[in-house]
Amino acid sequence: MTDLPSAANAITVVAVSGGVGFPSSTRRLTDALLQAVEQAAGDVTVLTRTIEVRDLAVDVAHATVAGLPSPELDDALRAIEQADLVVTASPVFRGSYAGIFKSLWDLVDPVAMRGKPVLLGATGGSMRHQLVIDQVLRPLFAYFGSLIVPTGVYAATEDVDLGPRRAPELARRIEQAGADALRLVPARSTSSLSN
Repeated sequence: MTDLPSAANAITVVAVSGGVGFPSSTRRLTDALLQAVEQAAGDVTVLTRTIEVRDLAVDVAHATVAGLPSPELDDALRAIEQADLVVTASPVFRGSYAGIFKSLWDLVDPVAMRGKPVLLGATGGSMRHQLVIDQVLRPLFAYFGSLIVPTGVYAATEDVDLGPRRAPELARRIEQAGADALRLVPARSTSSLSN
């Protein structure tokens, strides 16, 4: 993977990790999803950036209250809005996404998200929260008018921690999600991809 800024005929992918802990199973999931996108891209250059919501928590709160984003937050918002593909994941808190995760998305320009492919992920303590993607995350990005990747990925904490050898079904789903996401990236960015 290559860090942003830009290159001709490259795919720009921004991951938004809503994990608040350290180390974060949500960050590990977004890293795995980015890797799956890169593998699906083959010879096409994939420029990536990961935004950790926890690192911007104070800036998000100030921008929400005062309406003035910090330079760091403004840069993160611009990266999200200009990406060809967004990968985003949140831990599950009380059956929904993390509050600071939602607060960041409240600051994103909805017009910039219209028609943008978005790959959804979530992490939680057990599989009983796996419907959070369909019941909570999809409606948020449907509001934006984003192109939601059909395959979302929910991972229980123990599955993320075990890795692909011990959680093969999760690994297969991540691989499928990466391939599905790439199919939705605008043609101008993927002109050299083979069908």
